[in-house]
Order: sequence, then structure tokens, then C-alpha cells
Amino acid sequence: MSLLRFANGASGSGPVAWVFVSSSKIFVARLLGLDVFDPLGDRLGRLRDAVVLNRGPRRRALCVGILVEVPGKKRVFLPMTRVQSISSDQVIATGLVNLRRFQQRGAETLAAAELFDRKVTFLDGTGQGFIEDIGLIRQTDGDWAVEEYFVRRGAQGASLRTVRRRGESVLADWNEVVFGDLQEPQGAAQFIENHEDMKPADFADALHEMSSKRRLEVATELQDDRLAEILGELPNRDQVGILSSLDVERAADVLEEMDPDDAADLLSELPETQQESLLQLMEPEEADDVRRLLEYPEGTAGSLMTPVPIILPPEASVADALAAIRREDISPALAAIVYVTRPPLETPTGRYLGLVHFQELLRAAPPEQVGKLVDTDLKPVGDLDDIQEVSRVLASYDLTAVPVINEEKRLVGTVTVDDVLDHLLPDDWRDHSDDAPIRARTRPSPRSPQRAARASGVTPSATGDPDTKRTGSRGSGLWARARSASKSAGDAGTEQQQEVNRGD
Repeated sequence: MSLLRFANGASGSGPVAWVFVSSSKIFVARLLGLDVFDPLGDRLGRLRDAVVLNRGPRRRALCVGILVEVPGKKRVFLPMTRVQSISSDQVIATGLVNLRRFQQRGAETLAAAELFDRKVTFLDGTGQGFIEDIGLIRQTDGDWAVEEYFVRRGAQGASLRTVRRRGESVLADWNEVVFGDLQEPQGAAQFIENHEDMKPADFADALHEMSSKRRLEVATELQDDRLAEILGELPNRDQVGILSSLDVERAADVLEEMDPDDAADLLSELPETQQESLLQLMEPEEADDVRRLLEYPEGTAGSLMTPVPIILPPEASVADALAAIRREDISPALAAIVYVTRPPLETPTGRYLGLVHFQELLRAAPPEQVGKLVDTDLKPVGDLDDIQEVSRVLASYDLTAVPVINEEKRLVGTVTVDDVLDHLLPDDWRDHSDDAPIRARTRPSPRSPQRAARASGVTPSATGDPDTKRTGSRGSGLWARARSASKSAGDAGTEQQQEVNRGD
């Protein structure tokens, strides 16, 4: 068990001085997102939730600790006995802090994740309501107990995707309401509202740690664009579970909001019949981008790339390029480079001419044509090049993205550094636990050879060898070259793992 000790005094030793919490009553929603520090001012992490212990219907629940997100996006448990001070803008902790990832036990409940939006019934017979906040009070024995609930009366405006019905808000003592059954459907409007500023990756971490029931309830109420961002940050099994729980029309809408490469990765986890039904419901333009990515063998540049980079003709001005990269929907990695091609400007484009770096655009005059600034020294990668070649180019030239072309020298997309990292990291990197060994990256089997053959215009023979017959422009070598690249990458991966083992 990893431990840190926080104590008063520069030496960090000796007895810990206890300071009473600055307020005798606090509300959980106001604590969410506060920074947590040690007494010397070093930041420990950020408060993400409070852990409440249910002690039965006749006894008030206790807040036994808080969840703190420490560096590495790991959530650890900090007992309330270690909380030295709470103010409107920070929490100060002292004593021993267990850095092992938090695991929920027994009657423990997460206030924001599980209690907010729970249905309660007023014992005086005045109706029902839904919890929006929880008030905690410090008792004379030092324990923090649930004192009251901030309840919204009436029907729940459960979804932020619809118009909410707002009833009267009241503060109810802990013994004036009773909770409904845990298996009842529960809204998620309050949880989403309290975490609307959270980054998609952080929201995905919180979602991953919930029960499957609660995870689906929260995911269902997210806006399509927000859910699309968060899905891309979740482990595969969570992605599939959430997408499968949605009705097919909404699932298709969410896939349209996702980046095409993320949507292709998610669809590749589904049976082909389910893939096709979802693709049929998507807008044709969005579906075509995803279909092209699904045709490539796994582990090639084509399977990793984003098919919608910033593309301009050589006659476009620097001002046009800067306007293109200022769009809100463009990620920093994509905004770093503008690609210059002949028309058409949709992938696959006309002949690829080169690229212009963002810094070069900043140094040039706004009316200047981008065609005069093109960097032709940096060679693009092929759509069937393996991940090792793409990684080598990115590392050699300190790039955040690299262009991808096909055999006809047409731009078909770009591979960004985050795409490569997501592929090279271990399979379980999103949900790796502290005590479990990190599994080596396993190379998945290529996507269907028949699909790759269709992408190139190759018709597989009855024996399953796509190289025996060809009808398209790519020629007969596409799948053979992909298999060769896959084998070389596998050999390189074996040698690398052997080096790691020797190092151990």
C-alpha cells in the first residue's frame, strides 16, 4: 500500500496539529471540483465526490470521506478524519493518505454519482421529490453526518435533453424523507449539471467507475455531441454497452457526432449486421468516411487515420488557412498542419502537393497563397504502412500529425499523435488497476480480409486468397502488402517485448 504523510511543520514529522473545519455545515455540490492541498500548500488533487455510509432507515447517514482525483487521473479515498480545513475555494488535508485506487464497499454510496437525482418520498404525505444536493454537519464527536437534503418537489425533469419541469425546492431534514428502491429508474440531470465543465476524459473516468445501471442512466441523458466526446474516452466494453443500450436512431446520431476514426473503432467491436444497420441510418457523407476506415486492415495507417483533415487548394490565402484552423471543432493536433492538394478537396483528394505548418502561416502575410509556403521535403506515409512506420515519422520530425496518401498519391487522411498513442498503449490502459500487471499490447487480428479487398477493388477467390484476382485500381498486392506489413510489425513487437523482459 502506497502512503503519503502530510504533517504540520517543515520536517513533516511529529504530532499533527488539528484545526477545526472552517464551517460547521457544508453542501456537497459546492465542494465538487475544489482543489485539495496538504498543509504546506502542495496540491494533492481535486475533489470529485463524497462517500456516504448508509446506516439504516432510523439512523442518519455519515459522510466517511471524500474522493480525490490525484495526478494520473486516479481517484483515491481521503477519510474525513484527515480533512483539516474546508473553505469556499479549497480543502486542506493532513495525516496519512492511502494512494490506492478507491473501491466502493458495502453500504458506501457516492453522493454526486448515486444520490443526486434519487427519488424520495416525504413522510408527511405531501408527495415526492428528487435530491439535488446534500447538507453535511459536523457533530460533537467529530463525525460528519447527513443533516438535510435539498429536494426538488414534483415530477422529475429527468433529462437535460428535454424541457425540465421545475417544482418547488425545499430543505428536508434527513428523517423527513425516505428513499425509493435502488432498482427504480433514476435521472441524471443534477449529476450532469454539476460536471458540465469536466473534460471528456475525466467525465469518462467517473462514468467508468459507476455501476452499469447508473452508467447507462447518465449516458442516456447526455447531449449527443457530449456523449460522442465521452464515448471516445471509454474502454471498449463500456462503449459497446452504452451504444447498444440506445435506440438505433439515437445510436446512429451519436456515431455521426464522433470523429470518424473513433466511430470506426467502436463499430468494429460490433457484429457486421449491427454495423450495417447503424451505417444505413447515418447521414451518407458521415457513413462513407466510416466505411472507408473499416475497410483497412487493423494496425495500418489507413485504419488509424482521421479522414477529415484541413485541406486547401494552392490558390487559397494564408487568411483562409488561419480561418480554417480557428474552427472550434478542430482539435489542436489537426490544427497544427494544413494540407495542400489539387481538387477535389474531400478525401480522397486530387494530387497531394504538400503541407504548411501552423507556425509558417503565422509568419506569412495574410494575402499570400499557401501554395508558395508548401513543405515538400516531409514525405507522407502510405495508407497501408504499419504503425511502426507512422510512429517513426512522427518521432523523427517532431510532428503532431502526418499525412496519409494512397497509391495514386491522393491524400486520404492524417494520423495524429494521439491516434498512435492510443494504439501503442496497453489494451487495458484506461482501466488499469494499481495491483494488476499491465498487459502487453496485443495486436488484434486484421479487420476482414474481404473488406480490405473490397476497399482496393480486389475480389477474393474461393480459396480466400485475395491476390489471385483483381478488378480495381489498387491492383492485386494490397492485401499481400498489408499482411507483410503486419508480419513485420509483429516481429518488431516480439523483439521489443523480449527487450522489456530482459530489462525486468
